[in-house]
Amino acid sequence: MPSAPPTLNRRSLLISAVPAALALGLLAGSTACAPPPPPADLDDLRAQFDRANADSLLAGEAALAARVPMVATLTAIAAERTAHARALADEIARLTGEDAATTSATPTTSTGATAAPAAKPTVPTVARALRESADDAARLAAQMTGYRAGLLGSIAASCTASYQVALGDPENKS
Repeated sequence: MPSAPPTLNRRSLLISAVPAALALGLLAGSTACAPPPPPADLDDLRAQFDRANADSLLAGEAALAARVPMVATLTAIAAERTAHARALADEIARLTGEDAATTSATPTTSTGATAAPAAKPTVPTVARALRESADDAARLAAQMTGYRAGLLGSIAASCTASYQVALGDPENKS
C-alpha cells in the first residue's frame, strides 16, 4: 500500500523556509556593503546648493542696503535660501555618504586689496537671481523623480513666490 503524501502546514513550511531566507539575506547583505555609485544628478544638486548659498548672500547684502520696508522681506528671502541650501546639503550627504557639515560648508567671499569694490545689490538684482534659480530648479525637477523632484519643485515654487509676490517682480512693473 502506498504511503500518504506528506502534509504541509504553515509551521513546517515556515520552518523549512528560514534557512533559505537567511542564506539569501547573507548574500544580499554582502553585496550591499559597497556604497552605491553617486547618481548622475549629483552635480546638478551641488550646483543648486551653490546657487542657494549665492542667493542667500545676495539677498542678505541687499537687505543691508535696502530701504526699511524691504529689509524684512530680503532677510526672509535670505533665510529661505539658506534653508534650501541646508536641504540640498542633506540630500547630497545622503547620496554620497558624506557628513552634511562638510557638504554644507558655505564658501566665504574674500575681498582682497586688488579687488574692485562690488556694487551693492539691489532688489531687481535679487529678483533676477531668484528668477534664474526658480527656472533652473523647475527644469531639474522635471528631469528627476521622487524626493529630489519634490525638493527641487518646492525650491522652484519658493523662489518664484519670492520674486513675484514678496519682491513684486520689479523687472515686470510697467
